[in-house]
Amino acid sequence: MTRTIWLASYPKSGNTWFRFLIANLSASEPLGVNDLPRQHTIASAREPFDQIMLIDSGLLTHDEVDCLRPRLYEEMARDPVIGGFDEPGQAAEPVRFVKVHDAYVVTPQAEPLLAGRGGADGVILLVRDPRDVAPSLAGHIGKGIDEAIVMMNDWGAALCATPDRLDRQLRQRLLSWSGHVASWLDQRHLPVHVVRYEDLTADTAGTFAAALAFAGHTASAADVQRAVGFTDFARLRQQEQAQGFREAPERSPRPFFRLGEAGAWRRALTAAQVARIEAAHAPTMHRLGYVPISDTRLASTA
Repeated sequence: MTRTIWLASYPKSGNTWFRFLIANLSASEPLGVNDLPRQHTIASAREPFDQIMLIDSGLLTHDEVDCLRPRLYEEMARDPVIGGFDEPGQAAEPVRFVKVHDAYVVTPQAEPLLAGRGGADGVILLVRDPRDVAPSLAGHIGKGIDEAIVMMNDWGAALCATPDRLDRQLRQRLLSWSGHVASWLDQRHLPVHVVRYEDLTADTAGTFAAALAFAGHTASAADVQRAVGFTDFARLRQQEQAQGFREAPERSPRPFFRLGEAGAWRRALTAAQVARIEAAHAPTMHRLGYVPISDTRLASTA
């Protein structure tokens, strides 16, 4: 039986990097920047909804779509071929990883949007210091850092939610950065394994191997090391500059693969911007092991 694992994250927390690591596990040479599998690998993809639910999602409101999404994920989990993960006659993969940016929310009918245990077997939750998320998110949405911070602090934030345009993905309710993280950590339907971007940067092989073990995906140490070597951030960035990246936002003028480092917020943010992020998210930062500057200052004067 194929297991489904959500790769859940607030945007710009390392989800795409992690997916390249997974894809490179079985590669004989490094995957190109546009060579990620094209199957339905994100939960908010519009095409499988239309094909499986037999209704044009563009005719429905966002809330009406949300009421049907639990049935979609149950069906995709039940039949990998129908879900677009496996080809007919092909041996099913033991584990399939599906990207999701939605917070773990409920539908207007009070059902888990992602169908609880009916939709997946577990969650790898990728998180990143919100101070590093802010400048990366600004580039992703094509706006300034202050606007990105406003979005991160907004409990009503959502992707693909504009009322005057049909986006290529379904609406994804993010909540605030803290709300998004807490929604996944506090739900009780699925086991969760947390991967911090900073740990993935410091010990890519070890952190990646632990996540694979949680997911029940068998990989040798040599496979993991090869995948890490193939997933070179600088190479992805150079390829994006030369070829573009098909998963990048359509309206963003800035590169998807920016710096790929932890702690860049110290150069990118003003003191006022840091203070705004920490004021809104300090409890969740503590929960994940991110130390606010205010704590450091208090410790130094104690």
